[in-house]
Amino acid sequence: MGILETIKDPLDVKRLEAGELPLLAEEIRDLLVSSVARAGGHLGPNLGVVELTIALHRVFDSPRDPILFDTGHQAYVHKMLTGRAGHFGTLRQEGGLSGYPSRTESEHDFIENSHASTVLSYADGLAKAITLRGETDRTVVALIGDGALTGGMAWEALNNIAGRKDLPLIIVVNDNGRSYSPTIGGLASHLSSLRMSQGYEHVLELVKNNLGRVPLVGAPLYDTLHGIKKGLKDILTPQVMFEDLGLKYVGPIDGHDEGAVEAALRRARSFRGPVIVHVLTRKGNGYAHAENHDEDCFHSPQPFDIETGEERPRPHSWTNVFSGEMVEIGAERKDVVAITAAMLHPTGLAAFAEAYPDRIYDVGIAEQHALTSAAGLAMGGAHPVVAVYATFLNRAFDQLLMDVALHRQPVTVVLDRAGVTGDDGPSHNGMWDLSILQVIPGLSVAAPRDGARLRELLAEAVAIEDGPTVVRFPKGALPKDVEAVGKLGGMDVLRTGDADVLLVAVGPMAEICMEAATLLDAQGISATVVDPRWVKPLDEALVLAAAAHKLVVVVEDSGRVGGVGDAVARLLRDADVDVPVRTYGIPQRFLDHAKRAKILSEIGLTGQGLARQITEAVARRSQVMESHPARLAQPTD
Repeated sequence: MGILETIKDPLDVKRLEAGELPLLAEEIRDLLVSSVARAGGHLGPNLGVVELTIALHRVFDSPRDPILFDTGHQAYVHKMLTGRAGHFGTLRQEGGLSGYPSRTESEHDFIENSHASTVLSYADGLAKAITLRGETDRTVVALIGDGALTGGMAWEALNNIAGRKDLPLIIVVNDNGRSYSPTIGGLASHLSSLRMSQGYEHVLELVKNNLGRVPLVGAPLYDTLHGIKKGLKDILTPQVMFEDLGLKYVGPIDGHDEGAVEAALRRARSFRGPVIVHVLTRKGNGYAHAENHDEDCFHSPQPFDIETGEERPRPHSWTNVFSGEMVEIGAERKDVVAITAAMLHPTGLAAFAEAYPDRIYDVGIAEQHALTSAAGLAMGGAHPVVAVYATFLNRAFDQLLMDVALHRQPVTVVLDRAGVTGDDGPSHNGMWDLSILQVIPGLSVAAPRDGARLRELLAEAVAIEDGPTVVRFPKGALPKDVEAVGKLGGMDVLRTGDADVLLVAVGPMAEICMEAATLLDAQGISATVVDPRWVKPLDEALVLAAAAHKLVVVVEDSGRVGGVGDAVARLLRDADVDVPVRTYGIPQRFLDHAKRAKILSEIGLTGQGLARQITEAVARRSQVMESHPARLAQPTD
């Protein structure tokens, strides 16, 4: 039996002899590599925190001492050491372990955190609550990467933590020089310059212990020396930035020396008040293929071959199409620039950066700054394209509303991973954008149904110069192109039918709407299928089309509340068109992790599922009309 198999609880980690810890670390790395090779997941970040996580659980008493992770994708080792190693074969699979901390999985997972730069705020609140309760034997531990420290929210939290000498809080900075790619910005440069020096602390302690015994002279002289603390520190160690914030500083520590990390954490715990422990780690450490992976150190690979490190071939994706089209647009439009929030490769902007290196801006994990900076670029005559995952747009809503839209600036936001993403769980499903974007005046939103339309709509978006635009598309492989059979205003007609049902297919839902229309036809229900292309503002031609049908059905890969379906119903009400509207989309709840196709099937967003639901709706409608032939139809949601 291996050591890891004996770990059922953090107490088992504490019982191990120091000589057993290197073997435990080796077993953890073997399980990490084998599990992620099979199912995909976040490998590089977890390989880098093996010794660090072991040390955390040897020094602190989880869950009494809350251990918080930012971001949660570096919590795999924590899961293993809290009794879940035996379940790692289910990682990221339906009904199995989540790829992030999960409160439903374990009492050791305090926060379900997978959006960066938030952990210090959680920690601040928890530490304050512990202090209020008078629980002097508890400590809050917040693990944050140097990449997450590029986010403004982290510094808002530090501003509140600073100077609070009563807070039982230890902040562990996992400094590997990377977020996805190498960490960008002045903070990264500063952190890389910090070097461990015990000199100042030893000198000050020696002076305090000895001069304090000298009558009359000792205490005043010690106070004088303490008063020039900052100058002395400038000579001996460059950690002034954190200590000027009122934070004790320990480090930097070799994050792969478990004994050194453990000693540093114990030292930090002996202090009163908040402490920074600066730990240097190597992303992907212990697996050569990850260590030597220049792009992102195997941050989140697809399933791969352990011996060669070769990932399974990825299908041609939506992101690939966007990447190629951006290069083409960049060649034609010298004013087009691109902005990424620490995700150059994942969002498909690497090719643009290579072609036009002076027109790409990586702002770090700072979506709010990205949007307002984009507004400034637009005011200066550029046309910025900001590429982010749809779930991360939530963080920059105010900036898009007040800094971009209020000023009617020509900024294009491209949302990758819109709709159901699946494996990464509830925090990563991009299901909120079509609801929150509806309220922004002057904003235009495009939802392409396939690769050809993505190219068309991206070009149209950057051509709009009197306000902001958004282009959204899902994660994964491209569907086959669905060509239009006609036009209705600016909308594409994908299938013509009689007057039974008008199917409004939003973006990639076109494929399943076409399938549903075929199945409906077999039931004697004729369906017209249209793709609005631009879902905000809606084309006025939709009013006439709806008036010519008995039922309007809107299908969207987004939350049902406040989305395109609600906008269609509102458009028809305002035009006094009383045709009922049904919306089929994502139910307004947090979805458990599973494959995208499985989730879509469970929520009825398949051709067969839609056909069944629409058939039932038509039958109910017919029953109502037969019972109340003179009754006017009222639009419903």
